[in-house]
Amino acid sequence: MSKSQATFAKKEKEKKKLAKRLEKQEKREFRKAESKKGKPLEEMMAYVDENGNISDSPPDLTKQVSIRAEDIPVNGIKRVFNEVSNTRKGKISFFNEEKGYGFINDLKSQQRVFVHVNNMLEPLRENADVLFEIESSPKGAVAINVRSK
Repeated sequence: MSKSQATFAKKEKEKKKLAKRLEKQEKREFRKAESKKGKPLEEMMAYVDENGNISDSPPDLTKQVSIRAEDIPVNGIKRVFNEVSNTRKGKISFFNEEKGYGFINDLKSQQRVFVHVNNMLEPLRENADVLFEIESSPKGAVAINVRSK
């Protein structure tokens, strides 16, 4: 009688290969069972709710909020503009006609307010007495609707 050609190490290797093959087959069958292939579109859809969570049900349209385009900040900074205040009296203390900007001294509060030629209703020069309204911008107060007294 001769000895078996299969040693212990060979038998162990074959057992491991068989176990690995069975594990692979089980995984393959699991993936087939859980596959989304062939399912209807409604089952594959995912929705995002108002809190940013993913869900399988469509959002409730009664909770929908309308947002105006003006309320959306463009550059990351929300611009806050106050409503136009009442008319003020002042005097143009400096005006550069070439660049189209200047400053008005408010007679009541002695505040210095920036003015641009686009906000003037008529052409004005330095030292002119004017009526204007103040609007706040991201850089500070700006004179608008500037006209002569």
